[in-house]
Amino acid sequence: MSPTPRNLRKFGDGLLAVSATITGAAIAGGNDVLAYIALGFGVIGKFLTNFFAE
Repeated sequence: MSPTPRNLRKFGDGLLAVSATITGAAIAGGNDVLAYIALGFGVIGKFLTNFFAE
């Protein structure tokens, strides 16, 4: 249970924020496939950053 390095934590948070924005825009535009893909990339990317430790 070591802390995640700062640069990876920032990368994961940024990835999640961008994917949330793309997902929202895709839902508003009616593009469900893009919404699911963006949501998946964001969640998986944020989850994978938890495997790194200082």
